[in-house]
Amino acid sequence: MELLAPAGNLEKLKWAVTYGADAVYFGCEFGSLRSFAGNFSFDDAKAGLDYLHAHNKKGYVTLNIYPYSDEFDKLLETAKTLDGYGADAFIVADLGVLQRLKQLGLNADLHISTQANTTNYQAALAYKELGAKRVNLARELSLEKIQDIQKNINGKIETEIFVHGAVCFSYSGRCAISDYLTGYKANRGQCKHPCRWKYSLVEETRPGEYMPVFEDDRGLYLFNSRELALFEFVPALKEAGVTSIKIEGRMKSIHYIASVVSFYRRMLDGEEFTADRAFELLNRVSNRGYSQGFMKGGITPDDYSIDESLSTSETVFVANVMEETQDGKCVLEIRNKIHAGDRLETLSPDGNIGTITMDDPLELTNGQAVDFANNSQFVLLDAPLKPYTILRRTSC
Repeated sequence: MELLAPAGNLEKLKWAVTYGADAVYFGCEFGSLRSFAGNFSFDDAKAGLDYLHAHNKKGYVTLNIYPYSDEFDKLLETAKTLDGYGADAFIVADLGVLQRLKQLGLNADLHISTQANTTNYQAALAYKELGAKRVNLARELSLEKIQDIQKNINGKIETEIFVHGAVCFSYSGRCAISDYLTGYKANRGQCKHPCRWKYSLVEETRPGEYMPVFEDDRGLYLFNSRELALFEFVPALKEAGVTSIKIEGRMKSIHYIASVVSFYRRMLDGEEFTADRAFELLNRVSNRGYSQGFMKGGITPDDYSIDESLSTSETVFVANVMEETQDGKCVLEIRNKIHAGDRLETLSPDGNIGTITMDDPLELTNGQAVDFANNSQFVLLDAPLKPYTILRRTSC
């Protein structure tokens, strides 16, 4: 089973690979449903695909907007350029885009996006007939329904399931609330996530009087669902024949990518976790609480009720290792404030978690001794930590 990870930029792509992704999906400056993710220039896309292939990994490019008629030529030219760079697949949602890309005879495979809302095996097989190699099955499916789809497609088309990360309040992302309230169109990659804003109730004849309607002591988050964490279903999905499990998060940090990709990599490699231990590790990154969504057979109020004790993380990502030196030391890039003598947790690319105590005093790479360092300063640490190792302050 493939582990498919997100990358909002070239740096995140390299972190995903280092922490165990088999493939990475990313968007370029046009055609992607994440306009605010950073995204890749053509030069970055080429560098990213070269990096992936050098490490025997795959790169899938998102071209899953619903384009207007006058945008087709630009979308097709984008695809042809990326195909020349060696893109392994294009992720598409629009039927016309699928048809036109198929007609071009590109080397890249065609994958159907979650935006296409595929909820039955008949649609999956139809996409196969139209030239798709893989279909992402809708998040609104239960395990039982996925098993039925797998049985009926009988290996004729690959399938992919989102197993972790943020989910949309609307049906597979089909939402107009952002457009209505802010003028930014969700299905053009511009969603401002108004479903996660705080709302109050106003009675029509009492303008200006805001009624207190609370789910918790922070206010009402009427549409704001928890995030998916479907690790308990991974063995059953694998047994059913699902090709790839996918992690959401092109707009998330390298701390998120490393922590979540590492966890699912360890699972796929055979490591077993109790539910408590799994949540302990996944709660190292900020989240809005976790849910099993539709996978368990239906949505309940708890899937939308935010539990403050679950939706915050006391873990702070403070630094990452940039390089080792020949004398057994390493160079840290500081991502937050770090103090001399701090005892920190480390997460290394092989999934091992350890602890380390910072030198006292800290030594900047220019030789200056300090009691603390802040964002973007580089510290020379007397420890043999590997590049891409994460350092974080945690109470867990």
